[in-house]
Amino acid sequence: MKKVGLISDTHNYLDPQVFEYFKDCDEIWHAGDFGDMNVVRELKKIAPVVGVYGNIDGQDIRREYPQHQRFEVEGVDVWMTHIGGTLGRYCIPIRKEMESDPPDMFICGHSHILKIGRDEEKGNMLFVNPGAAGRHGFQVYRTCVRFEIDAGKIQNMEVINLGTMGED
Repeated sequence: MKKVGLISDTHNYLDPQVFEYFKDCDEIWHAGDFGDMNVVRELKKIAPVVGVYGNIDGQDIRREYPQHQRFEVEGVDVWMTHIGGTLGRYCIPIRKEMESDPPDMFICGHSHILKIGRDEEKGNMLFVNPGAAGRHGFQVYRTCVRFEIDAGKIQNMEVINLGTMGED
């Protein structure tokens, strides 16, 4: 079993609450727009970080993290990218692969909109956008997600509300 903390769109800000919420995680997955390497360094104090770069990330982040990550965890095929579209309406650059070889779980960020759902047309693929955890953007609530993957099953998924944009 693997416990995962999923976060995105931190934009140079790592809420101190993340340390408590992710303390028991085996890995932290970041779906892009870290902002800077300080966010990476802080997250690595909690657990190893698997990530992708986002559109605001500079060359330092892009040297360490690719645009796309496709990997298997506990029998689950995971695809993570920053700009992926939304449930059932995927971005043009990934649409062809999504049609021919959808993953079990698709993770993206960018929109700052928390969304979790199943795409039945893609073999019941789980779509997850953890929303934005940073203080930049238009979202009302800052969010991240925590879940477990065990023997091919994604379970115990929970949305963590880090507060409103004005709260720390």
